[in-house]
Formats: sequence, C-alpha cells, structure tokens
Amino acid sequence: MSTELRARDADVDVLVIGGGVNGTGVARDMAMRGAKVALLEKHDLAFGASGNSSGMIHGGARYLTSEPSVTEQSCRDSGFIQHVAPFLLHRIPFLMPIAKGGTARKLFLTLVDAFFRAYDDFQPLKRGKPHTRLKPDELAVLEPGLVGDLIGGVSFDEWGTDGGRLCALNVLDAISRGAEVRTHTEVLEIVRSGDGPGSRAIGARHRDLRSGAVTTTTARLIVNATGAWSPITGARGGVSIRVRPTKGIHVVYDRRLSNYAIAVNAADGRQVFLEPWQNTSVLGTTDDDYYGDLDDVRSTADEVRYLVQAVAAVFPSIRHARAVSVTTGVRPSLFEYGKVEDKVTREHAILDHGKDKHGNVPGLYSMIGGKLASYRIFAEEMSDVLARELGLTAKCRTHEIRMPGGDDVPDAIALAEEADIHPVASRRLVFRHGGRARQIVERIAKKPEEARVVCVCEPVLEAEVRQVVAEELAVTVDDVARRTRLGLGTCGGMRCALRCGQIVAQDTGITQKEGRAQAIRFLERQRTLRIPAMGPEQARQEALTFAHLTAELGDEFSGRTSR
Repeated sequence: MSTELRARDADVDVLVIGGGVNGTGVARDMAMRGAKVALLEKHDLAFGASGNSSGMIHGGARYLTSEPSVTEQSCRDSGFIQHVAPFLLHRIPFLMPIAKGGTARKLFLTLVDAFFRAYDDFQPLKRGKPHTRLKPDELAVLEPGLVGDLIGGVSFDEWGTDGGRLCALNVLDAISRGAEVRTHTEVLEIVRSGDGPGSRAIGARHRDLRSGAVTTTTARLIVNATGAWSPITGARGGVSIRVRPTKGIHVVYDRRLSNYAIAVNAADGRQVFLEPWQNTSVLGTTDDDYYGDLDDVRSTADEVRYLVQAVAAVFPSIRHARAVSVTTGVRPSLFEYGKVEDKVTREHAILDHGKDKHGNVPGLYSMIGGKLASYRIFAEEMSDVLARELGLTAKCRTHEIRMPGGDDVPDAIALAEEADIHPVASRRLVFRHGGRARQIVERIAKKPEEARVVCVCEPVLEAEVRQVVAEELAVTVDDVARRTRLGLGTCGGMRCALRCGQIVAQDTGITQKEGRAQAIRFLERQRTLRIPAMGPEQARQEALTFAHLTAELGDEFSGRTSR
C-alpha cells in the first residue's frame, strides 16, 4: 500500500492503542480537533496504572526540588481538570507530623515549613490552600489518633479523583464526537507499508478477545499509549522501546480512618501516606522495579508490611483496620539506569519512531512516562504533534470544554428527592456522573424497580449498572466495578457480584451461567488481592465466608478459590 493511497483511504486519521488516561486523553483531544479517531484497549479502560494509582490530581510537592517543572505542570493541569470535571474531584487535606529529635529536628521542621512556603506559590494554579505550620496541640485537635513525641507539623492540601471515571469520561466525549472505541481488543501487529527500514506504520491487526474475530484498522498515524506495555506494543511494530517499569501498591481500608491524610517517612526515607479517599482509606505507596507479568500484577505481604509499619509509628490504629483490597499498578517511567526507584523521573516524553534513533518507522509514536495529575497536558502535547502531521489547525480545547456531565451538575439532595432514592446513593451518582446522573434518574422514572440497590457499600443502584453497560462500554462485572466501584467497598463484592453478573448477562446477551462465572472470577480476584493485607482473624472470616459460597454454588465455585 503506498503512502498516498494510505493517507487518502485509511479507516481513521489517528489510531490510539491503550485505554489508560494518556490514551483516552489523546482520543478526546484529537476528536475535538476534528480528526477521525479509533482507540483499541486489550483489557478495559483504566486497567493498568490509571485505575490503580493513588487517586490524586496532586501538585507533586516532592518533585519541587528535583523536578519543579513536574510540580508546575501537575498543579496547572489540576486546575484545568477541576474546571472540566468539577463533580469528580474532592479536596484531601494532609497532615505531616514531625517527631522530636533534638535541635536538628527543630531545624528540620523550619526547613519543611520553608519548603511548603515555596509550594504555596503553585497553589493558585490548582485552587489549593496555603500550608499551615502546626503546634503539637493543634495536630492533636485535628487528628487525636496521632501518637509520639511530636514537635509539630504542617498541613497542606491536594485533590482526589477517580482514575477509572476520568478515563470513561474522556472516552464518552470522544465517542460523542465520532470516535470508535473497542475494549477487550488485543493488537496483534502494527502493520507497516513494507519490511525494510523507513517503512511506514499504516494500521494495526487486532483480535476481539470476546468473539475471537481478527480485523485490521488502517490509520494515517498511530499512537502507542500502552504505558508499561509500551515495549511489547512497540515490538509488534518493529521498534525497540525502553521504559523503567516501577510497581506501586495501595492498601484499601473499609472506611475513612481519618478525615485527614497523614504523610510520614518510611524506614528507608521514602514518603508514604494514608489518605481518606471517597468512602475508604488508601495507604500508599511503594516504588519498586518490576519484572513480572504486566497482565497479572500482585502485591506481597512484605510490601504491605512496609507501608503499615511506616504509618503505624504515628497512627497505630491502622494495625486494627480492615483491608478490603490491595491495588497494584506499574508506572511506565522513563528509562534511567542506576537511580534508585524513588528517584526515577516523573517527566514524560513523546517518541517519534520516524526518527532513526527511535526505530525509523514513520507514522508511529509512543507516549512514555507521565502522571495522572498531568495527563491532560501530556495528551495535548501529543495531539499537537499529530495535528501538525495531519494538517489540522484547530487548537486544543480540552482545558476549556467540560467533560460529559460537567456543564450542569445537579444538587444531590434535590436529585434524591426527585428519584426517591437515598441521598447517599444520589451523592455517589453525582460524584461519578455529574449531570449525566439525570439519565440514570430517568431510567428509574421509567422502571422504578431499577432503583433497587445492588451494592450496599458504595452504594450502586441497578439503574447505574445498566447505564454503564448500555453507555460506557462495560461488558463484564470487572468493567462495571471500574465504572461504579461496585464490589470495591466493605463487602468486597460478596453481596453484589452475583447480582451484577445477572444484570450484565441480561444486558449483553451472554448466558446467565457466564454472568455468574464473571461474578465468581471477580470475587476470586478480589480475595487474591486482599490476601497480603489479611491478619489471622480476617483470614478466618474470609475462609468461613467462602466456604458458605462453596456450599451455595456447589461445584461451580468449589476448587476455584485455592488458585
């Protein structure tokens, strides 16, 4: 196929591979600029690091001294994301307690105070509040659970969000502008115009993992936005990519253990935190080089112990908290040899594989590195490159135009009264969907039985489950969980997964047996993720609960949970 023919007759202008926040951000940006876009994702939206991050659109204070540009970009993008998705962010106030230790520690507190005065300069970019230096008694008033011989501390604030919802909103907007998005679709090969050096990338051959169908999508330009999978994807197009994959884990607890995030230093000097996040608490995070299976990343008991010990030194009640999950993601950091993991850059880079040093495959680009907090600007930079290549003159407007549901966010209490649902359920609907929550209420008005609560912990209504299946590309129980947080709360899915499987089966056309199998796989995975954080009492409780399930479901469940 010649370059001229390909450019004229390609199926799409831009083919994005990867459904994380970078890939979905590019899909939205390019669709807004008038390009014809397709996106392919092997698993589901936000399956990787985007859905397993700390859940913060934060400024990155810790990068201020070494990479101030990262801090500035993150703060600026935080402000933009707050503007375009105002319903999807919540403020997280932080406390950083400082223990006694002689004159040096008093000096250290003074230096920390000075450091955050510098960070205050960036706060207006993200609507943040200035930091405050706190005395020991002030710390005790704000969080009575803090212990130790403290000389004071500081408070500062960041913003929390939901990475899975952010990806879904980007995709919804892109689809509304004509983009085609396929999840559960694996790219088998990046097709080129020839075999030799300089042959152009002209499309991708891909398999639908549900039906098994193999098809090819041709494109004028291709973006590899597969994160830690980038070297694998690049190899399928004949290019070599180096990244520094680093694993980060988070322990999720069943409730808010504090209304403040607590930042402390671990035994090796790394900063870790316990944060209130939506209806739960999140303890994070590690930073370790990773060499394993990217499709099945798991934590270890040692990693959990490392985090718990660090926070327990000042907040001991965490040892008695109940963990409901351990999430694990792999960061696609830029390759740097020799640095310890915690010092690896959080900068991002665009690789143009048409340049000799990047493989000499024109038309193929890779997005490497970056952070959830600055994804939008990374997507803008990538889209600027694509637009120039395509001859598009439209400028980026992703920082101006609201995400779906962002224009007219309803009052949660009024919506609850209108739909006759619990105010907590309404509040969660508005947080996840903004103005689009009205579509779910409209479903309830037509079918009042869909007001039934499927997941009590979150809570998630039947109408929301059916809505994300109908409108947000959710085709499995796992997909529904990423869109709604069903099964990710206190019960770990034990009360809701089977009912969700029934609904998914009804609305996707699969058999009830397969819907039930999806639910069982979800429960098994959630249990597997929890195991490293379980104490003996919780382990016994889980064994009893799963024995009950085995008795209820029989051979269908028996024998699976030991994997």
